[in-house]
Amino acid sequence: MAAVSIDGIRKSFGSIPVLRGVSLSIADGEFLTLLGPSGCGKSTLLRILAGLEMQDAGSISIGERVVDGLRPKQRDVAMVFQSYALYPHMTVASNMALPLRMRRLSAVQRLPILGRLLPGAAGAAAKIDMEVARTAESLGIGHLLARKPGQLSGGQRQRVAVGRAMVRHPAVFLMDEPLSNLDAKLRVQMRAEIKELHQRLGGTFVYVTHDQAEAMTLSDRVAVMLDGELLQVAPPRVIYGDPEERRIAEFIGSPTINVLNGVVRERGLIDVAGSTIAIEADAHPGTPVTLGIRPEAFHQTDHAGHGALTGSVRMIEHMGADLFVHLDLAGVDQPLIARLAAERTTHVAHGQTLHVGVWPDRVLLFAADGRRLRRHVAPSRASITSIREVAR
Repeated sequence: MAAVSIDGIRKSFGSIPVLRGVSLSIADGEFLTLLGPSGCGKSTLLRILAGLEMQDAGSISIGERVVDGLRPKQRDVAMVFQSYALYPHMTVASNMALPLRMRRLSAVQRLPILGRLLPGAAGAAAKIDMEVARTAESLGIGHLLARKPGQLSGGQRQRVAVGRAMVRHPAVFLMDEPLSNLDAKLRVQMRAEIKELHQRLGGTFVYVTHDQAEAMTLSDRVAVMLDGELLQVAPPRVIYGDPEERRIAEFIGSPTINVLNGVVRERGLIDVAGSTIAIEADAHPGTPVTLGIRPEAFHQTDHAGHGALTGSVRMIEHMGADLFVHLDLAGVDQPLIARLAAERTTHVAHGQTLHVGVWPDRVLLFAADGRRLRRHVAPSRASITSIREVAR
């Protein structure tokens, strides 16, 4: 295990900047996820950390060592790739043993027949085989050691790739979109297995994904990246419930957060979509603001006006215990999505007029430039309980 320090990393491909001075500290034993859309620079940062790409500026330390300029095998890291990167002509056992054989055996000792006749080679090879078997058993693939990758399912190939990283006992595990090629059901299963693996090994994990469900369920902290910049680093509950920028709020959450334009009135009131919500905004009266309201911040009400929004039901999605109700509001381009508990919601039908109340302490406020505006009302703990639902 080891801590990781990333200081001012910059990288461009030609004239296109990919990383714009990224700095980040990762604690020893932490599970940190780099989260962002495709093209935000997260995989490039991981490859620089692994030594597969060189930065244009900045420095990286692993443990007490500055690793700038060191080759990948000298950095004491192990990487699990999106494509698994398994050799198709080799068995599972051989794929998993390869990093140990490359590290512990000389080129001559690695020869198929002659190598084992050399002094010490047979014993070293036997020890490697034992370590591979032990790791394979811990991952539930011990019975697959004689098979080749083409004979395995996607989930089994992923476990082999993880096992190949594990046998090295690296200081840092690096994982680049490892679940993206799996179907939805298997992704959920493998998420749990990776979480258990981290808890069992206690190692430092740096994980890259565009999938917020993976980031929210796996991570000690999430580092949100957009356009080559690091926007916020915080525990998942903070990223979801207390984002520092509008861009973060809009990227995190499913369904997407509702974004409405409003205007601050005196005495802690905000006019929005033909209604008024009581929120003490840190802004002068008359200031335009943007309200971010997550779908779960609504509840059905019989009353229009103050503290409620009124719209026409465009669509209803039945999601078991919840209803996702899409509402058309007067003067608002995009439909609003309200998540309502099915058992506490009276009959809702397409085309009807529906009033939904808003919990004021769950509303996020943003200035015109996207920065967060703080309120004078303390947020309720209930406002973050829905974070687990992101992984649904």
